[in-house]
Amino acid sequence: MKHRLYLSVLTMSLIVFFGSFVVASGKKVEKLPEKKAPEYFEIHTPGTEDVVDYAKYGEFKNVGTNKYKYVPSDYKGLKEASGEGIWPNQESVFKSPRYKELMREKKLEGDKWTYVNTRNTELNYYKWATAQEDPGVRQYYIALALENAGNYERAIKAYYSIVVFFPKAIGYTFWKTPWYVAPVAIEKIKYLTREHPEIGLKLVDAYVDVINRFDDEKSNDDFIADPGKLVRATSKDWIVKPVDLKKVGIKKTVGKGKVKLVEYNNKHYQLFVDNKPFIVRGICYSPNPVGTSPDNGTLNASRDWMFADYNDNAIIDGPYESWVDENRNERKDENEQVVGDFKLMKDMGINTLRLYHYPDFNKELLMDGYKNYGFMYMIGNFLGMYCTDSGAEWFEGTDYTNEEQCQRMLASVEKMVNEYKDEPYVLMWVLGNENNYGTVGVVGVAAGTGCNVRKDVPAYYRFINRCAKRIKELDPQQRPVAICNGDTLFMDICAKNAPELDIYGANAYRGKEGFATLWKDVMKLYERPVVVTEYGCPAFSKIHNQKEAEEQQAIYHEGSIKNIQENVAGYGVGNALGGIIFEWTDEWWKAGPPPEYDFNAHDETAQWEGPFIDGGGYEEWFGLVSIGDGKDCPFKRQLRKAYYSIQSLWKKYKM
Repeated sequence: MKHRLYLSVLTMSLIVFFGSFVVASGKKVEKLPEKKAPEYFEIHTPGTEDVVDYAKYGEFKNVGTNKYKYVPSDYKGLKEASGEGIWPNQESVFKSPRYKELMREKKLEGDKWTYVNTRNTELNYYKWATAQEDPGVRQYYIALALENAGNYERAIKAYYSIVVFFPKAIGYTFWKTPWYVAPVAIEKIKYLTREHPEIGLKLVDAYVDVINRFDDEKSNDDFIADPGKLVRATSKDWIVKPVDLKKVGIKKTVGKGKVKLVEYNNKHYQLFVDNKPFIVRGICYSPNPVGTSPDNGTLNASRDWMFADYNDNAIIDGPYESWVDENRNERKDENEQVVGDFKLMKDMGINTLRLYHYPDFNKELLMDGYKNYGFMYMIGNFLGMYCTDSGAEWFEGTDYTNEEQCQRMLASVEKMVNEYKDEPYVLMWVLGNENNYGTVGVVGVAAGTGCNVRKDVPAYYRFINRCAKRIKELDPQQRPVAICNGDTLFMDICAKNAPELDIYGANAYRGKEGFATLWKDVMKLYERPVVVTEYGCPAFSKIHNQKEAEEQQAIYHEGSIKNIQENVAGYGVGNALGGIIFEWTDEWWKAGPPPEYDFNAHDETAQWEGPFIDGGGYEEWFGLVSIGDGKDCPFKRQLRKAYYSIQSLWKKYKM
């Protein structure tokens, strides 16, 4: 049975870890959080232990192998310790008076998948606790309901039962690709214990390695599980002392000009610009006017903003003439002066803009952004995505086994490098835009992406390698070359076929917890630094008001930025170079072409399901900045909470 799990296309079959066993903290009745969340609900029989001592009730066998298994010997004691809804005591929910009351009131009727992202977390909990479903998947949604209710201690307890009992649990994403439940449960525990140190717990040494996880099949998967521990922790346990990189020493340097990529002897990586450490704090920027769209030929989102002058005053609109509607009254008041996006971005802390595909950039504008606002640019080439430069027919898609098409694309790469190799603002070269997700449409249907990587996946990555090698021959400054992959799908094939790449770039939308095992996975398989080439969250939800949705968007971004910072050189895995936020302003054309969608409307339709506020990927709402009612566009800006929270975090982290 295929499960509709609420994860992004960018997490397809990718997050794969596992955690294991837990240290007892002594028997006691589970206590409620000091401050109840609005959705908080009581648990009828919470269990005798707030942290279950699984070793007391059974045995962990074959730890660290693909035969790992936890075997209970005292089911009665384990059930009493676990309490209602926690495996192996899920059936006790049926005895709950509250459950019986809800059943009498017929409040638990209907499809269980509609009980995931509702605001009534109590209904979500009871529906999933009694659902017919894979036990690991069922336990995950029980835990999620508890987390959303603010009952974090019990949520950790529920997530951890997945780790102990169901390390091999598999569901399916919205995109019908395998989703590994236990690794996500581990990351949930790490996030909750870190964000709520008052709980006083920390998960250590827990992992699961899913062999062959980077494809989109489950038949060849194998699970290596090693139990970790939930241990008692104080605030001191969360203090991380950075590694002294000067003492570690440099192993290798890529780059001969103002941009250098340094690899240290401990396999940490760091970018330098003008000999100063540089963390990518970037943005995707395409402030198009309402009503324009690539779908009707009125917009080239990669470049049009660089020349737009809709008020005919010889000043480029978005970068220099935007103004902030501070009170959101949809009009420009006397005190709301023109400031410009470039100034707003600089004030926020942005130091990098990602430019997706190179032709016809406004060099004068880019130079001004570099000189007066401190921006560096990631210069990109779609490399056949959307049939760009390959000459392929849309419904056949770019074919990386076709040498004629490859020659056209290689010529495009050469032109890009020759045109920009002498510009001081080039931070790195970026190849592709999640081409590994490329699909070919069906004749008569506006579907697909005009890219046919799956015809021969290794051929695509061999071509990536060919382009990277050619760039290094042409660029006298030897700036690093990155790929933009869709998360880690086919990363194993990339690692085998593209040794010339300097940086692994990934568009990754994994949730408010950050990027999970991305850093470790890339380091283990590819030994490369990572730049997250896209990450973000829509500021819209059908179950929250606008203020709440914007608060949740801010929380999502805060988690992402913290996770990046935890893995930069000197910390954690040490291979995080930074990330690019998707995106600056909302784009009202993203929901699709008319007649179903209106380019002049801010559509509230989710194009896909992902780990977002209410599970919806609302493509038209990803901006850190709203354009309000769409009038006075492209000048009006309404800064969302995420703008200010990111600004604050980056100031805290300084570099």
